[in-house]
Amino acid sequence: MSAATAQSCTAFAGHRLIASGGPRDIAGAVKAAFEAGESVLVFDDADARPVEFDLRGDLEAVLARLALPVEKEKRGPGRPRLGVTAREVTLLPRHWDWLASQPGGASVALRKLVEGTLREAEGPDRVRKGREAAYRFMTAVAGDLPGYEEATRRLFAGDAAGFEAAVAGWPEGVRDYAAGLVVA
Repeated sequence: MSAATAQSCTAFAGHRLIASGGPRDIAGAVKAAFEAGESVLVFDDADARPVEFDLRGDLEAVLARLALPVEKEKRGPGRPRLGVTAREVTLLPRHWDWLASQPGGASVALRKLVEGTLREAEGPDRVRKGREAAYRFMTAVAGDLPGYEEATRRLFAGDAAGFEAAVAGWPEGVRDYAAGLVVA
């Protein structure tokens, strides 16, 4: 992921939180820490995936590269204005028969099924994604901190109190960021 596509991100120098905000807002702090010889990691706040900054040159050059437009993906067949994309679906003959008998046809029936499933899975998906993001962040930044293994076990067990206890001795920025990802 490039820094230009991230909406909000957080930067750490070792275990110290150095900046949080949009890529342009934190670029100065990231560059300064990097030039001071610190190991800097930047994370997208949405999913804790690493965000890469091209820190070559002065701050103006770094900011100029962040402003570069992101290429739009080319769309294939379908209804591009509506965001509809045609793809292949493989089903058994009885599934096709059932879909064909539905009001509006196969496409309408499939969209309704997918939308219903998305609504049902929204809560569990949010919890799963939060845990994955917290684990991704913890592995990158907190893997050497005391209680890391216990925090990881408690994270995936869904034990919020145990997780909080396991990370209680961590540096404030690391602890709060990890906990915020779990809730998100």
